[in-house]
Amino acid sequence: MFDLIQKVEQNYRKTKVVDVRSGDTVRVHQKVKEGSKERVQVFEGVVIRTDRKDSLSSSVTVRRVASGVGVEKTYLLHSPLVLKVEVVKRSKVRRKYLTYLRERSGKSARLTAVAFDKNKVNAAADQEAEAELEHIKEELAEKHESGEYVSDAEEVKQAEKEAKK
Repeated sequence: MFDLIQKVEQNYRKTKVVDVRSGDTVRVHQKVKEGSKERVQVFEGVVIRTDRKDSLSSSVTVRRVASGVGVEKTYLLHSPLVLKVEVVKRSKVRRKYLTYLRERSGKSARLTAVAFDKNKVNAAADQEAEAELEHIKEELAEKHESGEYVSDAEEVKQAEKEAKK
């Protein structure tokens, strides 16, 4: 039974995943679909938790402070919506789950940086995800050139006009 589950999981697992650890500052590129449009949203922050590293459901929790408010997002590393995870900085930590960073701000929230080979760590790029990222960028460029691209505000105004009719 266990072998059968592993075979099924292999179909959905990414071939290479970046080695992300607690204390790393990462940039997560996530595909976001809004209506009929797709775009890539980048979320940069500190990894405060890693779960089930060798599993299909391996996840990381990333925290950042935006406009004075702490924001945490949990990403499944093998999800097709997560296009790329890029390690920007690696820090020395002694714990797996850095909950104490939630109560700290400013200088007390700093982590000591550790030297690491950025190219070697980030070399685990998924070719399919990279191709999809380029495809989305090309589509946006084509829409801008042809004039088909409509901003979100214009799209909302058009939807309101149609709703009034």
